[in-house]
Amino acid sequence: MKACYPGSFDPITLGHLDIIERASRMFDEVVVMIMHNPRKTCAFSVEDRKRMIEESIESLEGVNNVSVVIGSGLTVDYAKKVGANAIIRGIRAVSDYEYELQQATANLMLNHEIETLFLIAKPKYSFLSSSVVKEIALNKGDIKAFLPSVIVKEVEDKMVEFHR
Repeated sequence: MKACYPGSFDPITLGHLDIIERASRMFDEVVVMIMHNPRKTCAFSVEDRKRMIEESIESLEGVNNVSVVIGSGLTVDYAKKVGANAIIRGIRAVSDYEYELQQATANLMLNHEIETLFLIAKPKYSFLSSSVVKEIALNKGDIKAFLPSVIVKEVEDKMVEFHR
């Protein structure tokens, strides 16, 4: 079975990486889908995000069934396009659940053959989001505990650019 894990990943965090690793143990293949969202302003280009995810995945022990693609449009349509049977979503808090339930229900109405599975964030990642990381970095805080080590410097440098 194949699953997809959609998101903006601007940038990928250790919480995202944990979801990817856990999903990779449950499915034959996991496709991380960087979805273009015109309502979001991203710090990193989709190409940079793809490269950062690929570099971050390399550090995962025994994970060789994960690929990264750039997509647009409806997530459920892109999931069908890549042959996924399931959409993986991470849940950190009740507010995530309410939003994700609406999205999952809409996706089910659009394509009843693709299931949405929620993976609960580990407690140490329950507060973590790309936005939180960027805010900390913009204010020159230490982000090493929140990101894969291979991208920390790049994120710090990008936030210095934004701060100018």
